[in-house]
Amino acid sequence: MASMMNRRGALSAFVSSVLGSLVAGEARAAKMDNPAITPPDPTEAIVLWPSGAPGGEGVKVEERIVERGDPKGLKDRAQVHTRAPKLEVFRPKTPNGAAVMLIPGGGYERVVLDKEGYETARWLAGRGYTCFVLFYRMPGDGWAAGGDAPLQDAQRAIRLIRARADGMGFSADRVAIMGFSAGGHLAANLTTRFDVETYPARDDADSLPTKPNLSALIYPVITLDLAAAHGGSRKQLLAQRDTPERAIELSPEKQVREGLSPVFQLHAADDKSVPVENSLLMFSALKAKGVPTEMHIFEEGGHGFGLRFTSGKPVAAWPNLFEAFAKRHGV
Repeated sequence: MASMMNRRGALSAFVSSVLGSLVAGEARAAKMDNPAITPPDPTEAIVLWPSGAPGGEGVKVEERIVERGDPKGLKDRAQVHTRAPKLEVFRPKTPNGAAVMLIPGGGYERVVLDKEGYETARWLAGRGYTCFVLFYRMPGDGWAAGGDAPLQDAQRAIRLIRARADGMGFSADRVAIMGFSAGGHLAANLTTRFDVETYPARDDADSLPTKPNLSALIYPVITLDLAAAHGGSRKQLLAQRDTPERAIELSPEKQVREGLSPVFQLHAADDKSVPVENSLLMFSALKAKGVPTEMHIFEEGGHGFGLRFTSGKPVAAWPNLFEAFAKRHGV
């Protein structure tokens, strides 16, 4: 009898556990579907390469979106293996005449949609900026351009943004870029190598300039020097050609020159993923060449905080610091 009672007790506990998990799962799903917590996704997109991205003959990977989960129940999605690069559009109710292209991070293995893309775009759109979130290709996925495949997308994207400026209520010479983590590397790469010809022209938009009017690098991957590099990003960028010369070419701090657009930088000193030395190296290089620049290093914040993980910390001030810098430089 005692054995039977134990089995019944175990079965009851198992059933309760399963039911509890189902209820909790339903609660999380309901919370994530609540527009007050996770607003609906944008419905407007601009495909970068309507006839297909360049150099994709050897690409076999499949594009998909994964939900990574968040302790607060917020969406935290990432797109892996981008095959069809695009811009997701966030239009402000009252345009201020400027635009921002956001470049999320993901270690050059994925594009983080929500935390470093959509959430920041909504904040900026609320302040009048027309925003575009860039979904770019990964350098290790077999594209012919390798480490320059993301740069092809960034160059094409900023041209398409400028081509739509008049119709969308902003000025083509007030276009900023903002990159996070590995997206910060892509933003820095575009900032310093904007005029490198990475692909043959497809249409009239490709005659437009690729130089951003202002750049924001948020806890960015910068150097490929082994002393301070983010190992994962370095591996992906050099997947097809790992030579000292290529590492220098893809290290933005070594490509800084006079005449670049103003650069805003942000990093946390306790970042354990991307060493703060990345921002320090970039700041020193920009300062040496007389490029207008501002850098904020916060004592704490870690990595990948975006807007989501800043509550109650001094680093929560960063969006307003960026906005002040942008306005001071006409963006």
